[in-house]
Amino acid sequence: MAKKSGPAKMAAPKQKKSFGEICKKNIGFFFILPWLVGFCWFKLYPMASSLFYSFTDYNLFKGINVLGTLQNYIDVFTTKKIVRALGVTFRYSFITVPLKLAFALFIAYILNFKIKGVKFFRTAYYIPSILGGSVAIAVLWKAVFRDDGLLNTALGFFGINGPSWLSDPNWAIFVICLLRVWQFGSAMVIFLAALKGVSNDLYEAAAIDGAGKWRQFFTITVPLITPVIFYNLVTQLCQAFQEFNGPYIITQGGPRNSTTLVSLLIYNSAFRQYDMGMASAMAWVLFVILMVFTVIAFLSQKYWVFYSDDDGGK
Repeated sequence: MAKKSGPAKMAAPKQKKSFGEICKKNIGFFFILPWLVGFCWFKLYPMASSLFYSFTDYNLFKGINVLGTLQNYIDVFTTKKIVRALGVTFRYSFITVPLKLAFALFIAYILNFKIKGVKFFRTAYYIPSILGGSVAIAVLWKAVFRDDGLLNTALGFFGINGPSWLSDPNWAIFVICLLRVWQFGSAMVIFLAALKGVSNDLYEAAAIDGAGKWRQFFTITVPLITPVIFYNLVTQLCQAFQEFNGPYIITQGGPRNSTTLVSLLIYNSAFRQYDMGMASAMAWVLFVILMVFTVIAFLSQKYWVFYSDDDGGK
């Protein structure tokens, strides 16, 4: 005969964890909590608010009258002034980024050699990247390139009539780009760190095979530091598209809007015309443009970026 089963055993009640145990288990969350609060309050909330305002006619003092409108985005791509600002921004970025990276890599390559006083030169080349974004340097740049500024005065001693650097549209964008290229110190330091990681054995083997300095540079140095080139390319491109101080302080977007970048137009729309809806729409268009270029860069890296594990960056 089958044995009768005894009474079912009562499940032991779960003991509640103390507050101290909960804190100990989630200690990592408490460490990142200040960052999470700051991110949500200073980053996520403003971004969500600007996205909402971009679909409205929000005025800083008059409030919102129309909701759910696409008129701001239509105006971004149909207003002549905004379209021109986008074109100037593309021109500015595609001039400054390649030149800045080229200068940074060239100077870093020279400073990688053991030469006398190399520490002094490294510091001297890095200082502009610290000071270049400040208002004081932009004011100094304006004093140098104005019609009666230091540069034209110096050219006058040699009998050369200097151009109108800041009142000629062709020269004004050049002056703004030159200020950006001059700040190549941060990219240079990153390139220098990458160059320090290239083994000297490779250069010695190439020299034995008869390769000169330029051949070694393009066949050994450049391929090995392509991950760093890729990093500098993405970061410098994002910074160039968001440039504001130079055009605002030196030329105020002139002459004839030749140096009006999208960031400057966003500022004018938000804090001079008080049209926060249009400013938010332009900001999101700029964000999407940056995202597109970043995605293109990441998709293209498998064709020209070489990682040490040979996995194509995956």
